[in-house]
Amino acid sequence: MFFEFSPYIYGASLVLQAICVIHCIRRNNQNKWIWIIVFLPFVGSLAYIFTEIISTRDIQTVGAGVSHILNPKGTIRRLEQELQFADTFQNRLALADAYLAMGEVQKAVTLYEKSLTGNFVDNEHVLKQLILAYYDAHQFEKVVNAAEKIYTRPQFVRSRAHIYYAIALEKTGNVQKAEEEFLKLGGRFSQYKARYQYAKFLQRQQRFHESVSLLSEIKKEESHLGPIERRDNKYWIQLSAQELRQKS
Repeated sequence: MFFEFSPYIYGASLVLQAICVIHCIRRNNQNKWIWIIVFLPFVGSLAYIFTEIISTRDIQTVGAGVSHILNPKGTIRRLEQELQFADTFQNRLALADAYLAMGEVQKAVTLYEKSLTGNFVDNEHVLKQLILAYYDAHQFEKVVNAAEKIYTRPQFVRSRAHIYYAIALEKTGNVQKAEEEFLKLGGRFSQYKARYQYAKFLQRQQRFHESVSLLSEIKKEESHLGPIERRDNKYWIQLSAQELRQKS
């Protein structure tokens, strides 16, 4: 029985390898993962999926994530056809999200803006996504305007959109307000992306001692984090460590 099914197992292992290697390259993950995936095909691929893919918050389902990783252009073509067939809010939003993920920022902006009508004129998800798209397009005034529409919403305070709002305030000349927003985002043993961005803000303001102090604090906290927290925040902790090495 084993030998009868072994070709299928081998085929599944190759598919898993392809998924993991493509995902690893797209996400600029550490090279060690590629070696693990190549030399331990099945076990290494499973380890990578459960460590780096399933835990990734922006992948809503494993099936959707795998499909988009393997054939993102195919996913977009399908979503474009669905929108042509039925121009609904959900179809516009799904295609806009896919465009944004692929870096087609202006196409995403057009669909998001078109979606802000009727009952959805103040839709929080659309406005958050618009903030990300405007930021990628360096349209910082529009980032500020969109953020102010949802500023009082409970979920905004700890969101990525709030970080971009703070940076956009600085870019548009409101440095004092930008720092106030960064300070609202901070907190020990949390918000590592926001705190890293605040450290970079401090550097741009020539406040190098404060920046190094914050980066050092982030690096020191790593040893006190649990495995899940360390994994989820490793990118920003590593960037903080890299910045410290450059300063030494």
